[in-house]
Amino acid sequence: MVLMNKRFIHVIACCILISILYSCKVSYGFKGATIPPNAKTISVATFQNQANLTAPVEPQLMSQSLRNQISQSTNLGLLKQGGDLRFEECRITNYATAPVSIAASSGTTPDQAALNRLTVTIKLNYVNKLDETKNFTDKEFTRYYDYPSNVNLTQIEPTALDQINRQLSEDIFNAAFNNW
Repeated sequence: MVLMNKRFIHVIACCILISILYSCKVSYGFKGATIPPNAKTISVATFQNQANLTAPVEPQLMSQSLRNQISQSTNLGLLKQGGDLRFEECRITNYATAPVSIAASSGTTPDQAALNRLTVTIKLNYVNKLDETKNFTDKEFTRYYDYPSNVNLTQIEPTALDQINRQLSEDIFNAAFNNW
C-alpha cells in the first residue's frame, strides 16, 4: 500500500511539473539572440546597389551572407518576402577604396600608400510585425578590409568581401536580435 501511494504521488508530481513547464511562454534564443516566440518566418530583401563603384556580385553576396547568418543562428523559416520578421530596403550605399597608411619617402621618391582600405557601407530597415518597438529604419552599418598597397584590389576582393559581408551580417543580426 505504501509503495502504491509513493508511485501515485510521483505520477501526480510529474504531471504537475509537465503542465507547468508546458504552460510557460518565454522568448527563445540562439547564440544569445532573442527571437519573439510567435515568430516563425523571416525574409531578407535582395540588396540593391546605390554606391558608385561596386563589385557586380556584391549585392547578391551580401544578401546571401545575411541569409546564411539567419539560417545558421535561428530556426526561422526563410521566405523571399512577407515574413514575420523582415529586412527590407536593403542597399549598398558606399563601396570605396582609399589609402590608410603612408610609407615614408626616400629622397626623391614621393610618399606612397603602404595600406589601402576597402570600405563597404549598407543601410536597411528591420520590421518586426510582432513587436514594433524593435523596428529600425535606415540603420547604417560599415565594415572595412585593409590590404597592402602593392596588391591590386581585384586580387583580394573575394577574400575582402567574404570577411566584410560576414562582419556586416553579424552586426545586422545583433542589431535586430540582441539590441546592439
